[in-house]
Amino acid sequence: MKEILNNLNKLLENRVRLGIMSALMVNDNIDFNTLKDMLDLTDGNLASHLKVLEKQELIEVRKQFIGRKPNTNYRITGHGIKVFNQHLNALEKIINRS
Repeated sequence: MKEILNNLNKLLENRVRLGIMSALMVNDNIDFNTLKDMLDLTDGNLASHLKVLEKQELIEVRKQFIGRKPNTNYRITGHGIKVFNQHLNALEKIINRS
């Protein structure tokens, strides 16, 4: 069992980061406000978790202006997809062993 637990990714043990990654796995990209509403988070809480994921290169950030309003979009990277799938596979192995 210890081997399986070693395959879990520490970054994705947090429910907010797991939620962000899950949302990005099924959407091409998501803007900040949509993600905030989807996960029912404050601006600061979401921003801090997004920074962690960006620093680890699991997500990409794209900032632009729509009219005069700033808009920030996020998408999962190839590395992020790999890490997420490895984490998911480890969870499935734990579930299937029970």
